[in-house]
Amino acid sequence: MKTIIGKVALGLAAATFITTSAHALLLYTSQPEADATQTVEAFKQANPGVEVEIFRSGTSDLLSKLAAEIAAGNPQPDVLLIADAVSMELLKADGHLMPYPEADVSGLEETAYDADRTYFGSKLITTGIAYNTAAPEKPESWKDLTGEAYKNLIVMPSPLYSGAAAYLLAGFTNRDDLGWDYFESLKENGLVTVQGNGAVLRSVATGEKAYGILVDFMAMNAKNEGSPIGFVFPEEGVPAVTEPVAIMSSAKNVEEAKKFVDFILSDEGQKLALEQGYLPANPSVGQPEWLPEGTQVNVMQIDIDAVVKTIDADKERFSQIFGG
Repeated sequence: MKTIIGKVALGLAAATFITTSAHALLLYTSQPEADATQTVEAFKQANPGVEVEIFRSGTSDLLSKLAAEIAAGNPQPDVLLIADAVSMELLKADGHLMPYPEADVSGLEETAYDADRTYFGSKLITTGIAYNTAAPEKPESWKDLTGEAYKNLIVMPSPLYSGAAAYLLAGFTNRDDLGWDYFESLKENGLVTVQGNGAVLRSVATGEKAYGILVDFMAMNAKNEGSPIGFVFPEEGVPAVTEPVAIMSSAKNVEEAKKFVDFILSDEGQKLALEQGYLPANPSVGQPEWLPEGTQVNVMQIDIDAVVKTIDADKERFSQIFGG
């Protein structure tokens, strides 16, 4: 298996390191900046005296940085909060995650956390289709985006940057009804890629592109704030990442890292996720206001083990089709 470490070892010289105080908990996260700040502030209020420093970037960039640090024998973070379980599985396979068997997972579905309890889902983030309300068509299916009416009007986040997009890519390519033919058709239909979900949101909201492959909460929160955006959960289903949290096996502040995991999984942490506009991992705390009452979200069944085996090759092939 091409591990995260092996893929970036040649880029070691480009690695950057963070200088932290001796007792500060260092968090690497792909959360949006405002969410990351709010999460850390809430954690600190619940755990007075614990100092936290943050490194925030897209999942792929973050993991490349981490891999270079590991290859140098100097991994920096104590705790990770990143987009998807696939990335966690790769880190786990190489022994970089610390089991936390005492973590309280009550209220979580078994599929929301690792059976060995090395990582734990914090929320459910699905990816569907956002559209500008002035768009000529309202899609209902993923395959609609390959139609003539959508030509040159579609944007998506690059799987080379976005963890959610990488999960979607690998999930789709492992399906008989979509596969690589789907992405070849999107390329022929003029789909363009941008660095992350935020760029997709801006493109659709401004009308630069009429349609965007986008995570649910960004689209629906923007809609509630007055942006001319609608959102569709396509009929084939939607891929969902769980934004898992994990402790590094090399963590220097283990007890503080466990407290961070405990906070994320607690009712307080889950209610914070809800307030931020996400579907919480523990459904008992409620649903976000943007989800219409009675809405049934059909989550695709995606084989994580299969995705782990193909995701590196999938990213490389995607890059060849759409450019780096």
